[in-house]
Amino acid sequence: MLQYQMKSRVKVAAVRAENSSNLIASLLLAVALLLMCFVTQSSAKEMFTGADIGNGEYSLKPDATQVYKTVMHEGKPVELRIQTFYPKGHQPSDKRAAAVFYHGGGWHSGTPDQFYPQCRHLALRGMVTFSVEYRTIKRFKNSPKECVKDGISAMRWLRKNAAQFGVDPERMAAGGGSAGGHIASAVAFCDAFQEDGEDQSVSPVPNALLLYNPVFDNGPGGFAHGMVKDYWEDISPAHNIGENPPPTIIISGSKDALLPVSILERYTAKMKEFGGRCELKVYQDREHGFFNIWLSRDDLVRTTLDVDAFLVSLGYLEGPALLEKPVEKK
Repeated sequence: MLQYQMKSRVKVAAVRAENSSNLIASLLLAVALLLMCFVTQSSAKEMFTGADIGNGEYSLKPDATQVYKTVMHEGKPVELRIQTFYPKGHQPSDKRAAAVFYHGGGWHSGTPDQFYPQCRHLALRGMVTFSVEYRTIKRFKNSPKECVKDGISAMRWLRKNAAQFGVDPERMAAGGGSAGGHIASAVAFCDAFQEDGEDQSVSPVPNALLLYNPVFDNGPGGFAHGMVKDYWEDISPAHNIGENPPPTIIISGSKDALLPVSILERYTAKMKEFGGRCELKVYQDREHGFFNIWLSRDDLVRTTLDVDAFLVSLGYLEGPALLEKPVEKK
């Protein structure tokens, strides 16, 4: 009997020891996992500089590509695409603010990668961003009317499919540089260039405008008036501003030969006359296109921070901008 009791006690002790070992092992595993999470989180970059743009988390490679429109060119169908950038952990069930960019190039040329740095920045900040391919004169032998038509088609298609992208259709900004700024503005104000067969019940009008040295006056004496003289009154954004225009930020340089400051000031005043908010940021001694990454990373960062602050004021973004402001050179 005693021998049996001793064996039972030894067995119970062994079981208790095994349970204790398992408990300790589980605790150690949990601590290890927590440490791994901490290391992963702490290794993520909290602030970037201009030198980081294009590297690591600040990759300029789009996250996805979608076809928004098919057009005929030389008897063959050609697909027009949108390049998409997503925030980390983004889900289709999200309802995030979005920004849609149109590249510059005088309607003649240019490619969507011009605005990849801005797209990635805003995606890192929590927005879904898009850069649009549209028909250019050099490639398609078209007119500026087709550029605007494609801009409207892209915005309409994205709004119609907002749920697919996890985007709030009521918080969609449009932006662009030079001729791309013209397209973004024309999407907001010029409704004479609708593509046949599209769902006209879906509005293409953006909820905000992010304009980099935009060409928005095509009237007599304005940009490329000779190219559009037969229909300039319909395609010139400055001549089509309506009541309560979208809140707008305009970024340009004081030495921009294509866009004199006087035109910017008149446009800003007219926007305000119609009840709109319009912020004008003029960079001293900067020329046309100064914000592009291939000209100045510092100016790219500065202008990106201006746009970031504007979007924070609209409630499209929250928190710090993730980019360190460059030190001004004396």
